[in-house]
Amino acid sequence: MESASIIGISRLRMGTDGHGITTLVAFHGCTLHCKYCLNPICLEPKAKVRKMSAYEVMHEIGKDELYYIATNGGVTFGGGEPLLNSHFIKEVLELGAKQWNITVETSLNVPQKFIEELLPYINEYIVDVKDMNPDVYQKYTGRGNDLVKSNLKCLIKKGLSKHITCRIPLISSYNDEQAQERSKEELTRMGIKKFDLFTYKRTKV
Repeated sequence: MESASIIGISRLRMGTDGHGITTLVAFHGCTLHCKYCLNPICLEPKAKVRKMSAYEVMHEIGKDELYYIATNGGVTFGGGEPLLNSHFIKEVLELGAKQWNITVETSLNVPQKFIEELLPYINEYIVDVKDMNPDVYQKYTGRGNDLVKSNLKCLIKKGLSKHITCRIPLISSYNDEQAQERSKEELTRMGIKKFDLFTYKRTKV
C-alpha cells in the first residue's frame, strides 16, 4: 500500500469544508504556482510533512465517524491539489467511509484520469476556478485553464452540476468585480448553479 505526503489533518470543522462536521485532509503538492496561495507550505520542497499510509489516514479521520453521520458531514480532501493523490484517496475511502459525505477542494487543473478514478466516491466538488479568462488565469497561476474547463464540462455531462460549487475570487491586481461576474456568467451557461464569490485577502504578491 502506498503512502502520501500530508501537511495536515484538521478535525471537527464546521461550515467551511462542505456539509456538517468535517475533517480536512490536506496534501502536499500542487499543479499551480499562484501568486497568492492559502497554503504556500504545499509547494515548499523542504516542508514538514507526514508520510502516511491509507490505514493511518483512515485511523485519524475515522475517529469522528459518529459526528459525520449525525450531521451529514464527512471528509474533505484539499491541499495543495488532492486529485494528484486520487489513487491514495481511493485506497483510504475503500477502508470504510460508506455513510460519509466526501468532498474535494480542487483546482481541477489535472489530467482527467485522476478525476475519473474518484467519480464513484466523491459527493461534492469545491472548485477554485480563479478566473475563467485564460489570460488572467495564466498570469495568476502560471498555467492555462484548458484542463479546468474540460474537466468541468466532463463533470457536468455526467449530471454532477448540482454537486459542484465554483469559487471565484476577487484578486487584487489580477481581476475585478466585472471579471468575477463574467466568470460566473460563463460558468452558468455551462450549467453550474452554485457559486462562492469572495475576495482574497493578500499579504504579498
